[in-house]
Amino acid sequence: MSYAEFLDRKAQAGAMDGFTPLQVPNWLFGFQHHLVDWSIRKGRAAIFADCGLGKTPMQLVWAQNVVEHTNRSVLVLTPLAVAPQTVQEAEKFGMEARRSRGANGQDKASIIVTNYEQLHHFDAADFGGVVCDESSILKHFGGATQKAVTRFMLKVPHRLLCTATAAPNDYIELGTSSEALGYLGHSDMLSRFFRQTDNKMHRMQQMKEQGRYTDSNGKHFAKLSFRVAQSIGQWRLKGHAETPFWQWISSWARACRKPSDLGFDDDGFILPELRENNHVVEANQPADGMLFNLPAIGLNEERAERRRTLDERCAMAADLCASHDRSVIWCHLNAEGDLLERMIPGARQIAGRTPDDEKEEIYRAFTTGEINRVIIKPKIGAWGLNWQHCAHVVTFATHSWEQYYQAVRRCWRYGQTRPVTVDIISTDGEARVKENMQRKAEQAAQMFDALVREMNNALHIERRSYDHEPVRMPPWL
Repeated sequence: MSYAEFLDRKAQAGAMDGFTPLQVPNWLFGFQHHLVDWSIRKGRAAIFADCGLGKTPMQLVWAQNVVEHTNRSVLVLTPLAVAPQTVQEAEKFGMEARRSRGANGQDKASIIVTNYEQLHHFDAADFGGVVCDESSILKHFGGATQKAVTRFMLKVPHRLLCTATAAPNDYIELGTSSEALGYLGHSDMLSRFFRQTDNKMHRMQQMKEQGRYTDSNGKHFAKLSFRVAQSIGQWRLKGHAETPFWQWISSWARACRKPSDLGFDDDGFILPELRENNHVVEANQPADGMLFNLPAIGLNEERAERRRTLDERCAMAADLCASHDRSVIWCHLNAEGDLLERMIPGARQIAGRTPDDEKEEIYRAFTTGEINRVIIKPKIGAWGLNWQHCAHVVTFATHSWEQYYQAVRRCWRYGQTRPVTVDIISTDGEARVKENMQRKAEQAAQMFDALVREMNNALHIERRSYDHEPVRMPPWL
């Protein structure tokens, strides 16, 4: 390896660790063909494409190329509800993929689809590639699933991440994706491109170097990992590092909300109208000790407000569903789901206690139109499902913009032919929740605008190598 090649690999800006695509079918759209071709050549890549842009066929084509190139299986990790949908997509496009829970092994060379919860049944040494569908799960850098997936992926030569919401609230969440792909680790990314704005955090890190934390009286009170410490305080891009940061991101990721973000035509990828309706439920009686209903302050008061208004909110949700042919109702509490199932005729609930086989059957029945109402929590089924046949969404107020966005995009996505109505139900005490959601929505829109803009700018920055005169040895040496 020459010194120039060594520097190029250290920069992580030009290395292509994949191979020349063996076959990219012509049924892919132009922008899909571009993304698949680039990701195969890259070898370890991320595709941040919005809902409905065809991430499933793209990742299947990528997986098929890796299977043929390595003669080894490729593992596709998905949320539970998305696994059968992925197999159906493979059959639709003439590719072979099958579900597996790891118990019976796998074929020598095929696409194996499983859900994240079954990852521990598989051995990374058996695979030539791995795909993480809805890879935003990796942004939770303290989670057990993120750690397990990252360790598994680091042992596999070819890797692909696919998600619509790469970093809905913070740029630094991109670090966990980079780490899973084998580029800069989360901590290394922070130290290279970001600066802390909290002096207290700086003192805590200095204490960490000594192996302990102490309070103002010198008493030992906690011992935290470096990553836990990083979650305390704020980070911002260093002024001189903004362009290098986006150059680095664009070296392993591509992002788009519509084909034109990549320079292609948007024909066929125009979203229908989204009608968001806010409904406020007044509590029948104020909180204990209060004469009037006041905005809830803090999570404890918000939870109490939701429980106190349970009947009123669920009754409104049931009334709103009555005027639509199909509806998805997103709830957050078990009590909400149970009451809604009793109030809404023909509705089926998917809860945490529901067996996996029954969950998949309800998903299938709703998708095929056998049932017209489904009640579900966003954390259970808000990722990856294609429900363009439904144009009505009911949801309760939440602080999680990502959960709200994903819940709405199950129906409001490319391929939807009708305007989508979203009914958001809150109480008069949840004013701060709505304000927080609005702030996060604006922040997320600005972030993705910057992500697309800066990545496209970075791709057009010419990387030059400068040849210098050879170094001459001084005569006195």
